[in-house]
Amino acid sequence: MKSLETERLILRQWEPEDADFVLDLYSRWEVQRFIGSPPQVMGQRAEAAERIRTWRNIHQQPMAHPSHAIWAVQLKSLSGTPAPLVGTLLLKSIPASGGALPLQPSGDTEIGWHFHPDHWGHGYATEAAGTALAYALASGLDKVVAVTAPANTASQKVCLRIGMTHRGQTDRYYNSTCELFETTTLH
Repeated sequence: MKSLETERLILRQWEPEDADFVLDLYSRWEVQRFIGSPPQVMGQRAEAAERIRTWRNIHQQPMAHPSHAIWAVQLKSLSGTPAPLVGTLLLKSIPASGGALPLQPSGDTEIGWHFHPDHWGHGYATEAAGTALAYALASGLDKVVAVTAPANTASQKVCLRIGMTHRGQTDRYYNSTCELFETTTLH
């Protein structure tokens, strides 16, 4: 998995020792409220450890593109001491609606992000997502989509700031009605 850097951030592979942060992030209702159907908060450190194992093996999933990754987003250290993690950035196959669980890949690539509330409002999601989107397109993907819950206006604003086009509502993914954003190399 390729690490990416921005002016303030490092997007790197998740490590087993990151499980406490993953549990803290995904145990918060304000983070989980738009994720899943129905949304559920994470309750156990073992769940966080398992999620990290899954993320580290994202490239083995059906229809995975070589650019697919789920990165830990970390602030760059200014002092040489370890800097805090601030969130998650996803670039992965998005599941199609329909059929039994688990849902099957749609053939499209999704970009998404989940950031810790302590780090909201600093532009980190826009900075990380913009870099990952550019990486995806430079890696040969001709289309990347983002989906948000209709009420998730903060993520919708990030989609627009990184240059994605709003395509209206769709029910093509996740067995849910979502706002669809898209970027193609064929603008």
